[in-house]
Amino acid sequence: MDFHLYATCPDELVPILATEIAELGGTDIRSVYKAVHFQATKEVYYAAHRQLRTASRLLRVVRESAAATSQMLYDQASRIPWPDLFDVTRSFAIDPIAADGKESALSPAEILRRVREGVMQSFTRRQLKPPLVDAEAPKVTIVAYVQRGRCTFALDSSGKSMDKRGYRLEGHPAPLKETLAAAILRMLDYDGTMPLLDPMCGSGTFPIEAAMIALRKPPLIHRGKGEFGVEWMADFDKDLWRATEERLRAQRVPAPPAPIFASDIDPKFVDLARKDALRARVERDIQFSVGSFQDQRAPLPAGLLVANLPYGTRIGGAADDVKQLYSDIGDTLKRHFQGWTAALLVAQDSPHKFVGLKPNRKIALMNGTIPAWLLVYEIRAWRPKVDEPQDA
Repeated sequence: MDFHLYATCPDELVPILATEIAELGGTDIRSVYKAVHFQATKEVYYAAHRQLRTASRLLRVVRESAAATSQMLYDQASRIPWPDLFDVTRSFAIDPIAADGKESALSPAEILRRVREGVMQSFTRRQLKPPLVDAEAPKVTIVAYVQRGRCTFALDSSGKSMDKRGYRLEGHPAPLKETLAAAILRMLDYDGTMPLLDPMCGSGTFPIEAAMIALRKPPLIHRGKGEFGVEWMADFDKDLWRATEERLRAQRVPAPPAPIFASDIDPKFVDLARKDALRARVERDIQFSVGSFQDQRAPLPAGLLVANLPYGTRIGGAADDVKQLYSDIGDTLKRHFQGWTAALLVAQDSPHKFVGLKPNRKIALMNGTIPAWLLVYEIRAWRPKVDEPQDA
């Protein structure tokens, strides 16, 4: 039996996620707004929980049906055999989504109420006591996505958001989301065979995600028992789940094919990145150092430099200081990284033009709630101006 699934992500990352799902073995792939629908065997379905790098959530579709009114929504929810999908001992919650926004005929509050009533009625009809509702820490989350008079009922299979790999410690003011870092690395065709340097590593997200790609290590392999929603479903196959995990673990290679370097001007962030890497069990595969971007030198003749540049309040300086930093970064790239590809993630309203290089590619992204550009430069031979000082 195949499962109808969909994985969510920011809309600009949908093509990346669709490609990843195809590589995993998903079929009948269909891209929609902020999501990718697909079919999967149970083994591919289980592997997706551990192996998808760019998905935010993974959901299992239960039913798609007409739901133009509150009564229709309740009727459809009550007809679904929920006792066959999760046990009465599992607490549950409803995640209501009114996709039409203000034009929706049903508010999120009404969707939540009517679907919850329908679920309880499904249990009562079988003379079962309805399961407990737990909005804070449910074992099972039912997603009700209402749009244009139809509702897609789904079970949240991933549990926690899939950017939560389990390795990150608190301590950095602006950490990069793991799924975004992985997506950027895919955009740059990074597969571990080229050297990689992050000169502003912060909490280490780029180098850690790069190390897992290079090692062929599933990004969610260290999530603990019971942390995925699928583990609380009635048809959960514990033996197949374990066998799938072991198959994925066996794909890991002993070491990255090319070196990975991580540096930051702040020693406490380098220490934090090293601890995060240790929790991800890739600490030995990354070479850490302390230093400023301006002091960086290409460790090898060619490679990929990737950095999430600070801006505004993140560096606590005046506007002129930020402009000077960006200018210094551009000078460092021109002088010391010829033959490299440099990818800089910057806020769209940052003074990124002060880098002084014309990007070969300019990709619009969202870094959390911040509109951003991924600026990709192919660094060519550079000649200083006659009156420009050269390095000794």
